[in-house]
Amino acid sequence: MTVRTSPPGATVSIDNQVIGTSPAATSFVHYGTREFRIEKDGYRTEVIRRKIKPPWYEWPGIDFFSETLWPGELRDERIIDVQLAPKEIEPADKLMERADTLRNQSQAGIITAPP
Repeated sequence: MTVRTSPPGATVSIDNQVIGTSPAATSFVHYGTREFRIEKDGYRTEVIRRKIKPPWYEWPGIDFFSETLWPGELRDERIIDVQLAPKEIEPADKLMERADTLRNQSQAGIITAPP
């Protein structure tokens, strides 16, 4: 399994285990839903959940023949491409305005949900 990012150089984690800096590759045995976390300074952190389905030669029953009787090696290679978006920095005046609004609401006893 290979994770490529644009721009390269992001830290890649699969199922909460760091596998390296993109482009990063690792082997995998189990299929199912995997969680990819991609982090890079100056860019938004991306968390992607992707279901990895087994190829036809790994289906129960067929896998016996493909693993024991197949003359060559079968490799299942997956490539995940991720486009990173720049982190948006909120202007200071908007941030201060939101802080004042929350302060005033808390002093008045108004409970609000986080945005």
